[in-house]
Amino acid sequence: MIHQYKLGGYNIVLDVCSGSVHAVDEVAYDMIAMFEANDRDTVIAAMREKYADRADISDADIEECYEQVLALRESGKLFAPDTFEPMAGTLKAKTAGVVKALCLHVAHTCNLNCAYCFASQGKYHGDRAIMSFEVGKAALDFLVEHSGTRRNLEVDFFGGEPLMNFNVVKELVAYARSIEKEHGKNFRFTLTTNGMLIDDDVIDFANREMSNVVLSLDGRKEIHDRFRVDYAGNGSYDRIVPKFQKLVEARDGKNYYMRGTFTHANPDFLKDIQQMLDLGFDELSMEPVVCAPGDASALTEADKVIVMEQYEKLAELMLERSRAGKPFTFYHYMIDLKGGPCIYKRISGCGSGTEYMAVTPWGDLYPCHQFVGDEKFKLGSVFDGVTNTAMQDEFASCNVYARPECRDCWARLYCSGGCAANAYHATGSVKGIYKDGCDLFRKRMECAIMVQIAKIFEGLA
Repeated sequence: MIHQYKLGGYNIVLDVCSGSVHAVDEVAYDMIAMFEANDRDTVIAAMREKYADRADISDADIEECYEQVLALRESGKLFAPDTFEPMAGTLKAKTAGVVKALCLHVAHTCNLNCAYCFASQGKYHGDRAIMSFEVGKAALDFLVEHSGTRRNLEVDFFGGEPLMNFNVVKELVAYARSIEKEHGKNFRFTLTTNGMLIDDDVIDFANREMSNVVLSLDGRKEIHDRFRVDYAGNGSYDRIVPKFQKLVEARDGKNYYMRGTFTHANPDFLKDIQQMLDLGFDELSMEPVVCAPGDASALTEADKVIVMEQYEKLAELMLERSRAGKPFTFYHYMIDLKGGPCIYKRISGCGSGTEYMAVTPWGDLYPCHQFVGDEKFKLGSVFDGVTNTAMQDEFASCNVYARPECRDCWARLYCSGGCAANAYHATGSVKGIYKDGCDLFRKRMECAIMVQIAKIFEGLA
């Protein structure tokens, strides 16, 4: 399967199953489009007719182009067959029972009252609670015990707002560090925060212990303060931005992300990206809101048209700033054309419910943070392990080939089947697809690939 599109002045051809990306001239672009379904004489005749008025394109050029396309096919870089489907189940089976990451919900409570919050303002449709050290310790022990031979283990401190339970966060990090060497493990921690409780102690600790920090900021003040308000209805922008700036400056190059959400209120999210850049942030992410179709925040079909345009303009902005020596990272445009994700990740998906799980303040295990609170998805607990093996098996089989709608999608080996939670909330099945999410993902991938091609051609990569 191939996917062809034009963007940024480039004619781009993606060979889906080999992962090869080709930036070609017009003749090759048109020739590739009819190559598989037609014989040599038909293809060459069609090209001669189409480019008859082009003095710079000779018959010999067309014939040479055909031979080059043929060579690419024979070398497996065009029209490569899909040989991955038989691996989908066997690769996953090889890592059965191995857990590599936990999302610790150290606080099911929050000091903000964000209208679009999927977690019901941090309560996850349940009771407010904070995680005790004992539960957190059991979770870390569970991770070590079930991590097999993996050395690097990931732990995300999440909420609600995890800084509302900061002392336990510190105690859990200290405990993890105390057991690393004896078990041959290396813990890598992430903190996700709305910023309200950041102070010098938090900054010092985060920059010493956190491999990554995710900071929630929706961009423009009027957009951020529209949704991200405290319980008195006051916006949080002016209180958190100076704290974020201080934390990022103190990180001195360590990983962080400004993580925003765009909704029906701001499908023109590039203005929010620009605001983050103006504030001095250059590691950015803007995620589309996921909510019920009738929700006031939900993106409409008209919004999607705007968002698609914004993704293209974002690609242009990234190239402009790279040329000016002021590059920035956009999470969804991070792509490696030379290596890319390993084939395991390409066909097996994100690993929710198998190698990645979320832990509630009570120690219950769920496939990921977006399923927390829905009892039918409860997998077990950090004390008893996984007891709902039928549900875990369902997630284990949830790969790109488990979704019929993915079979003819050119982006399937980039998204690996997409988000199970989004699919479930959209269709009622973790093996469904979230159509709007698919549309946006494909557009992001087209833009991301174009940006990398441009950087290579312009010597910016």
